[in-house]
Amino acid sequence: MKISGLKIAEYLQKILSHEVIKLGKKHPVKLVVFLAKETPDQLSFVKIKSQMAKKLKIGFELINFKRTPLFQKFAYLLKERAGDVSTTGVIIQQPLPQELSTDSIYNYIPGNKEIEGVKKKSPFFPAIGLSVLTTIKYIYGDQKLSPKLFIDIKKDRLFFKKLFKNKKVVLVGRGITGGKPIGKLLTEVKINYLSINSQTPDAQNYFKNADLIITAVGRKVLDATMLKPGVVLINVGLRKEGNRLKGDYDEDEIKDIASTYTTTPGGVGPIDVVYLYKNLIDAAKLQK
Repeated sequence: MKISGLKIAEYLQKILSHEVIKLGKKHPVKLVVFLAKETPDQLSFVKIKSQMAKKLKIGFELINFKRTPLFQKFAYLLKERAGDVSTTGVIIQQPLPQELSTDSIYNYIPGNKEIEGVKKKSPFFPAIGLSVLTTIKYIYGDQKLSPKLFIDIKKDRLFFKKLFKNKKVVLVGRGITGGKPIGKLLTEVKINYLSINSQTPDAQNYFKNADLIITAVGRKVLDATMLKPGVVLINVGLRKEGNRLKGDYDEDEIKDIASTYTTTPGGVGPIDVVYLYKNLIDAAKLQK
C-alpha cells in the first residue's frame, strides 16, 4: 500500500492555519531562514518553506549569501536577526559549508527560537524525526486523518514502545539532516532500532529480518531481493535520476513485497515542513 505524506501534510497544515488565527495580529509569527551558500537544491528547499509560510500567512525572511561568508559575519547576522523581537524562529539551512559547519553556530540563537531542535536543551524536537513518527503512527494506527497524528512525545511514548516491542526496526543513514535526528526521536520514544551505514558489514542480513526500514541516505540502497515480505518502508533520502526525484528504493521494484511504503516525492518531506512550522507556532506561544 502506498502512503501519501502530502495528504497527511495538507490536513495537518489546516490545523496550523487555525493556530495562527488564534494567535492573532497581536502576536505575529515570523520565520527567518539563513542560507549560507546559494545552490539550486538549497534554493529549492527554501522555496518550499517560503510557500508554506505564504499558505499559513506567516512572515518569512530569507538571509541569502551568494558566496560563503566569514564565520564572524554569519554569526553576527545570525545573532542580530535572532535577537530581533519580530523574529519568532530561526532556521539555518543545512548542510552548511565546511567553514561554518559547527554545532556552536546554534549558540547564537536563543533556545525559544531555535526551532530545529539541534541544541541539547532545546524545547523543540527535530521536524524530520517528528514527521517520521507521524508516518509510523498513521501506518500502524487506523490510517485516519486526525489531530492526534501530531506527535506528543510524552503521550505517545507508551504507544510506540508497545507497538515495537517485538518488531525489528532498521534505520539506514546517519547524516545530520536525516539519520541523526530521526535516530534521536526513535530513542526518545523508546523504539529500539539498528543503525546501518555504509561501513556496516553484511547489511543485507539485517534488511532481510526487518519489519520496518527507514532510509535516509540519498542513493539507492534497497531492492526487492533484500526485503522480507510484508516489510514497511519509510523513505527520507532524495536522489536525482535524470530529471526525476527518487528515494532510496525504486517503488516499482518493492511495491509487491512491501506491505506499505512511502512515495518520493510526496512522502515524509511535506510532513517535515509542516512540523517546522508547528515548532515555529509553538515558539510563538512560548514567547507570548
